Amino acid sequence: MSIFGSMKTAVSGMNAQANRLSTVADNIANVNTTGYKAVSTSFSSLVLPSSGGNYNSGGVQTSVRQAVSDQGDISYTTSSTDLAISGDGFFIVQGPDGTPVLTRAGDFTKDDEGNLVNAAGFMLMGYSYDSGAPAVVVNGFDGLVPVNVNQDGLTAIASTSGVFKGNLDSNAKVAPVAPATLPSDNLATTTTDTKKVSMVAYDRLGNKVMYDFYFTKTSVVTPPPATGTAATWQVSIYRNADAAVGGTTSFPYSPGGAAAAVGTGTLTFDRDGKMLTGGAVNIADTVTGQTIAMDFSGFTQLGADFSGTGTPNGQAATPVKDVTVDGDGIVYAKYEDGSTKPLYRIPLANVASPDKLTLMSGNVYSANGQSGVTVTGFPQTNGLGTIKSGALEGSNVDLAGELTEMIESQRSYTANSKVFQTGSDIMDVLVNLKR
Repeated sequence: MSIFGSMKTAVSGMNAQANRLSTVADNIANVNTTGYKAVSTSFSSLVLPSSGGNYNSGGVQTSVRQAVSDQGDISYTTSSTDLAISGDGFFIVQGPDGTPVLTRAGDFTKDDEGNLVNAAGFMLMGYSYDSGAPAVVVNGFDGLVPVNVNQDGLTAIASTSGVFKGNLDSNAKVAPVAPATLPSDNLATTTTDTKKVSMVAYDRLGNKVMYDFYFTKTSVVTPPPATGTAATWQVSIYRNADAAVGGTTSFPYSPGGAAAAVGTGTLTFDRDGKMLTGGAVNIADTVTGQTIAMDFSGFTQLGADFSGTGTPNGQAATPVKDVTVDGDGIVYAKYEDGSTKPLYRIPLANVASPDKLTLMSGNVYSANGQSGVTVTGFPQTNGLGTIKSGALEGSNVDLAGELTEMIESQRSYTANSKVFQTGSDIMDVLVNLKR
């Protein structure tokens, strides 16, 4: 082949090394960029047909490879809105143009409107809990909204349901019918086997409302049948604020009127102490105008001391103290009284071939035909990773390796330039032959 051909081959070699040096420069520049994934240059030969004793030098061509699927080191921070993904998946973020894209850069902070925005200006997207627990849209980004943690002011949530569980002592005696000793009769006194426990709920304004629960055994079948009811208990519920002040009786409520029971139910148990019926009892509070659905299905009747604990929903009027994110991607508002409320759930997205994603400015990616379609899911499901709050994923660049590649690229470029220079000198000789 001509000398000119060897010069073209040398030029392709210099271009290839220039591309390699460009990727090295990008990697070194972004060695401290959160969630950055290293790029590298791979080479392949370009061969031209040769015949006989003539050799046609070809050249070299390059392609860029991304190490998107390689996990970077995770370091911990003091900010609860710094998020890192341990495992597969990407955060779904939205740029100024409103287009959803993918990123591993989780250095999110609140902007002036309370939206979580990373250093490149992309807003974190999630599903809101405004309409209850969200469901993921696996094949798209529908339903996603910016995650806003601006929770100024006080928040009060009225109680609408509650769960009461525990044990009723199977050795308790049945309360006599006369004189009346059942709490629901609102008379005189209760027996020593009647057990009382209280629970705090919340009205619409966030005020605490305490309810007293009385459990009294009303019947027992001896011997207990193989099937059906073996024992019956009554549960009576009163507003604690209606209790009489002072007095000597063990039951401080007066018959009828404002001090009447706000809820009464019957609990039945089989011979094994398991509840058969009566697990649901409503509190109908005429003072607050609320109805609270209580679930007693967690009670047993076994030969052990009485125990009971109640957990209502609702929330007192209290300000937001902090915002936290758990490993499942649920964003919680943490209130000053220690209670929490779910605000959003952050999904993750993934593709079949992450290394083939299209890299865009701002350390974000978009899917294409080679990467495969985007599949969305919640963290720790379908092979997706875990979200770590108060942590950041660092760049996966190996700085020592990049410096080595830089030196190699420099030497290769110089060697190719020598080939070009030698070809140029020979061309000068050929031109001077005419003289």
